[in-house]
Amino acid sequence: MPPRVVVLALAAASICGSANAGAWPVPPGETLAILKYEQSRADEAFDAAGVRAPMPAHVDETISLYAERGLTRRLTVQGKLAWTRGEDVFGDYDGRGPVELGLRYAVLRTPRSVVSLYAGGVLGGAGRNAGYARPGAGGTDVEARLLAGRSLTLAGRPAFAEIQLAALDRSGLPDEARLDLTLGVEPSDRWLFLTQVYAGQANGDPVRPLWVKLEWSAVRRIGDWRLQAGWRQSLAGRDSPAEAGPVVGVWRAF
Repeated sequence: MPPRVVVLALAAASICGSANAGAWPVPPGETLAILKYEQSRADEAFDAAGVRAPMPAHVDETISLYAERGLTRRLTVQGKLAWTRGEDVFGDYDGRGPVELGLRYAVLRTPRSVVSLYAGGVLGGAGRNAGYARPGAGGTDVEARLLAGRSLTLAGRPAFAEIQLAALDRSGLPDEARLDLTLGVEPSDRWLFLTQVYAGQANGDPVRPLWVKLEWSAVRRIGDWRLQAGWRQSLAGRDSPAEAGPVVGVWRAF
């Protein structure tokens, strides 16, 4: 996979959710930093049967700074800081979001494929630490993740596919299982188009909250910088908001 596609894949994979970059390790001594803004709004929610129903208006805004650095050819350290604000049926909130820190290790590397393991911790913040929970709920979480990526060629152009499986041991909230899928295609040297699916389920009693979200985005290369703009929306769910909103990222590898 060409270096530019690898870096684009790393940034794209970290645009949503917990601070988990792509399966490919960052080269030793190199750093990737991402400043991201995301917004979600909802006036409907999926009920316990998965049917959309009206709900009081919900809005959430988050600004985050994500960074990762290559320690060795296989080991990468990554972390994330965030600030969030919003309002929902529980009330208004404004303050520090979750703080995340972890290590990713590439257990298998070939010219076209990679398999990595990630382990890290998440310190809950003032905002929504889960899409189905009261703001501010939760404590210190532990996350384990399996990541697998494969470089491809589609219509003669570089591409990649990636799958991530995660388990979260949450403090103060139900434990979660997550599945993330990403397909990226580079139609030219300056553009990357991404289609991503984020799904998850939490243990619950009597209802297990469930969410499936789809995101489309485009990444534009401008010199040493990358700009990403996209749209994310809920496709299905259970006991969770039917959200939609923009995602914007500015990042640089150095």
